[in-house]
Amino acid sequence: MTEFDELKDLAKSTRREIISMIAKAGSGHPGGSLSIVEILVYLYSRELRVNPEDPEWDDRDRVVLSKGHGAPALYAVLALKRFFPLSELSTLRRLDSRLQGHPDMLLTPGIDMTTGSLGQGLSVANGMAIGSRLRGKRIRVFAIIGDGECQEGQIWEAAMAAGYHKLDNLICFLDHNRLQLDGPTEKIMDLEPLADKWRAFNWNVQEIDGHDFVQIQRALERAKKERGAPHLILAHTVKGKGVSFMEHNPVWHGKAPKPEELKKALEEFQNG
Repeated sequence: MTEFDELKDLAKSTRREIISMIAKAGSGHPGGSLSIVEILVYLYSRELRVNPEDPEWDDRDRVVLSKGHGAPALYAVLALKRFFPLSELSTLRRLDSRLQGHPDMLLTPGIDMTTGSLGQGLSVANGMAIGSRLRGKRIRVFAIIGDGECQEGQIWEAAMAAGYHKLDNLICFLDHNRLQLDGPTEKIMDLEPLADKWRAFNWNVQEIDGHDFVQIQRALERAKKERGAPHLILAHTVKGKGVSFMEHNPVWHGKAPKPEELKKALEEFQNG
């Protein structure tokens, strides 16, 4: 058994829960949820200072899922880490459920920020990082943004502010799956040279395979050592990762699988 076998098993369970809850809800965003699984699994298993028994612990690290439509991935990981009952995942998007289509910090244990309007989460993460510094706390803030989201002007205002304030307690994962609702990002508004743009805003930048636990671990270890600037981890990912007919397919940005598609996906997890 290797060091990361347990995390790989947890990632598979997370993907199974994502597909199942979206299928039951009849709506949701599987593609961009599946692409951030390894990042969330690693954070909540190895990196974050959090307490499922006290989700509002004042000294906890913070997570801001700016690409809020990836909520099913976050919900699945939080449930598997016992922030709330696993059975609750089946209530996704129902009236009166604590698990709405986008994260709601007033409803769901473990959610640090309500998100959904793309572009805003990084600004909030900046505020949390500055607040931690002003309070003399050792809190780290982790933001997860999408590449399509980087077409929003507010992302770059936040990037400039974080660099200016040297927020070295801020780590931002950029889910670079190269697809958004209407197709490839390069066809809609090309983002390149993406890494260089972040460097120009005075961020420390690393590029990794966002599905490789070894690379995620090394990137976070390096981020801990580098001082004086915020950290951007540009994670190259696959939209729809783990489900053959969803991978690299923008159709699955916001489409729920039908029963026969759910069955096929679950069989792939079983055999994979």
